[in-house]
Amino acid sequence: MKVAVVGATGMVGEVMLKVLAERNFPISELLVVASERSVGKILKYKNEDYTVISLADAVEAKPDIAIFSAGGDTSLEWAPKFAEAGTTVIDNSSAWRMDPTKKLIVPEINAKELTKDDKIIANPNCSTIQMVLALKPLHEKYKMKRVVVSTYQSVSGTGLKAVKQLENEIAGIEGEMAYPYPIGRNALPHCDVFLENGYTKEEMKLAREPQKIFNDRTFSVTATAVRIPTAGGHSEAVNVEFENDFNLTEVRQLLSQTPGVVVQDNIETNTYPMPIFAHDKDDVFVGRIRRDETQPNTLNMWIVADNLRKGAATNAIQIGEYLVENNLV
Repeated sequence: MKVAVVGATGMVGEVMLKVLAERNFPISELLVVASERSVGKILKYKNEDYTVISLADAVEAKPDIAIFSAGGDTSLEWAPKFAEAGTTVIDNSSAWRMDPTKKLIVPEINAKELTKDDKIIANPNCSTIQMVLALKPLHEKYKMKRVVVSTYQSVSGTGLKAVKQLENEIAGIEGEMAYPYPIGRNALPHCDVFLENGYTKEEMKLAREPQKIFNDRTFSVTATAVRIPTAGGHSEAVNVEFENDFNLTEVRQLLSQTPGVVVQDNIETNTYPMPIFAHDKDDVFVGRIRRDETQPNTLNMWIVADNLRKGAATNAIQIGEYLVENNLV
């Protein structure tokens, strides 16, 4: 496979290169691609140097697969150009996620929907991916009616500028601000931009994307997204109301049997998911599994994952692996 990584110099792009190497993705030729200001920079992949090229040069090279993590505007402009050249684009931005003509894919859930005709494939929001992976077996068994999710999202989800802001605040250094307020010793109920309905874009992604991934609008999701001063890893408190009652032992068993999900749930030993343990791992960790005692058929759980890996890079690369394995590129 001739593979292009678009946005290779960014936080997610760097992790994409790392995950491609770790998983031995079948690459015959690698193109590292970024904006004009990064052209000519040298990046390493498997201890070899690669020179960053422009988007125009990458299109002309006609890669088999282009994995994008370069922002929505770049994706809207350039993904169709790659697709016209015959490249299959896997896009990590929000640009195509809710486009009815594009598929929104979490491989463990709905990769089977993909065909050779899908030239632009959307990677879901990081918070959505970890939530739906844990919800899938439970929805199949008990049928969800309503999900209430509150997120605790790391600064790495915003990008390098936000990570630097947190580091500066810890070190007592004044510097550039990614957020309207300090993030150290703080929690900002403000992920992405506010919309007319009072929710943020991040919260509406969590509300809409699961319905598209499951191809099911019989359940609803409401979200509050909060930025906290952790360097990596997103956490979610999830409350799920089902149509049918459940058994907690069976819930844990169903989750344990789900590919990509690890149950960490033993309050006697203080075993529960935390971002510090999810770091650099591809699994989604689930714990604090308990019944909501205020109403019937309702479950509480705590879900944690590395937002740069399964929440972004790894999920995109898993889509690529599925395409290769099934001769769809």
